[in-house]
Amino acid sequence: MSDKIKILCSHCKKINAIPANRAIKKANCGNCSNSLLETHPVSVDAEGFRKYIQNSDIPVVVDFWAPWCAPCRMMAPNFEEAAKRFPLKASFIKVNTEEYPQISQQFGIRGIPTIIIFKNGAEVHRVSGALDSNSIIQLVNNFI
Repeated sequence: MSDKIKILCSHCKKINAIPANRAIKKANCGNCSNSLLETHPVSVDAEGFRKYIQNSDIPVVVDFWAPWCAPCRMMAPNFEEAAKRFPLKASFIKVNTEEYPQISQQFGIRGIPTIIIFKNGAEVHRVSGALDSNSIIQLVNNFI
């Protein structure tokens, strides 16, 4: 088992290797020097989505949403709040299904908002409907 895990920088999308199973108080990207401890959802395009799913050793929590969707807009602050709880433990990304319908079609998204959790490049869990921040936190904790 490797003593390093791969994390994508939310700013430049470069892959960083950080020590596994250690309390880290400071971690900066080797490419852009921004903090890897920042925990906010990142909006991605098709390439960014692929990069996160294929290159992250931590769970990737994906919010499939659309700007016209009232439940999506209601859940957005809850998704943001939950993301703050998981520095270096999970990545939170957002896919606008209107801008990138090919991604939602690929994963059979039938209703939004839908959250899918990926681990080691594979879908491990999915839930549809707006969730509060505590529900999102509990859900993600199951896959850490």
